[in-house]
Amino acid sequence: MRSDQTLKHAFTLLLIAVTCGFLGILWPFAGAIFWAVVLAILFQPLNRRLHARMPRARNTAALLTLLTCLLIVILPLIAVTLSVIQEAVSVYHRLSTGQMDFGTYIQQIKDALPNWALDLLHKLNLSTLTEIQQRLSTLAGEAAKSFATQAVSLGQNTMSFVVSFGIMLYLLFFLLRDGMQLAARVLEAVPLDATHKSQLLSKFTTVIKATVKGNLAVAMAQGALGGLIFWIMGIEAPALWGVLMAFLSLLPAIGASLIWGPVAIYFLAAGNVSQGIILIAYGLLVIGLVDNLLRPLLVGKDTKMPDYVVLISTIGGMSLFGLSGFVIGPAIAALFMATWEIFAPPHSASDTPSS
Repeated sequence: MRSDQTLKHAFTLLLIAVTCGFLGILWPFAGAIFWAVVLAILFQPLNRRLHARMPRARNTAALLTLLTCLLIVILPLIAVTLSVIQEAVSVYHRLSTGQMDFGTYIQQIKDALPNWALDLLHKLNLSTLTEIQQRLSTLAGEAAKSFATQAVSLGQNTMSFVVSFGIMLYLLFFLLRDGMQLAARVLEAVPLDATHKSQLLSKFTTVIKATVKGNLAVAMAQGALGGLIFWIMGIEAPALWGVLMAFLSLLPAIGASLIWGPVAIYFLAAGNVSQGIILIAYGLLVIGLVDNLLRPLLVGKDTKMPDYVVLISTIGGMSLFGLSGFVIGPAIAALFMATWEIFAPPHSASDTPSS
């Protein structure tokens, strides 16, 4: 007769096997599931308020919350994305037809370069305008090939995107309606002390809310301000550059400057000193101030993580998980810090032995 210990081990192996199999089935839709969970956490307070006003209509409260999420988050995001794609296609068309002449820009920059920079270009076989244009033509050809490949891939993956989007909305409805009960069941199964489980759950939800709301607020502010100054200064495709600045601003401290910085350098090199100085001053004092003021208040204050941890975890998360990594990275970092605080709690002054 088999012992209880053997049966327990067998059941544990079975549990691990079926769990891995189930996760494997869900993996193709991991992004949709992740964002459904994130949106459910963000909009759960609204759902609770609606449910309190209509206690016998859980489905209606969840549906109204879902519609609110669609109106204020998802639909505007889709509209901005379509606008940016339109502008990107327009810029690509002008580049491919020669309406945008980089030769003039390159010559202006080259004329303003010091001798040491010209010597460096000579060593790189870029001493003449023809050589530079040949290199740019090669890069443009590669970019065109990549653009075409991505366009074909996007067309092929349209159905996959529609399915994932539908799964996200469908799952979001049930997470809004039954999320609290599901979270309670999951916590019951976690083999930790109740206090520790509550601490980790609180940390996880706090980081998710602070990271998404804080980073998105900073991104929208920096993108809008960057696009505005580009539009005022007459720079091509300001909406496209504004969205790129918003996207890069997910990287704390350095993000948006990766766009406006090179443009300011070009202005200075091309002899438009006043425009270059204005753009640098605007970037540092206006766009940079948004990052320096809002991010610590909206992200660092709630997550209680140092800025360097937020930066490293964001970059690492995005390198591993793509766009979703700006949430996943800091969330994992926060759980890491919270778990180690539980395992090795900091000593208080009273714990220090007296001499």
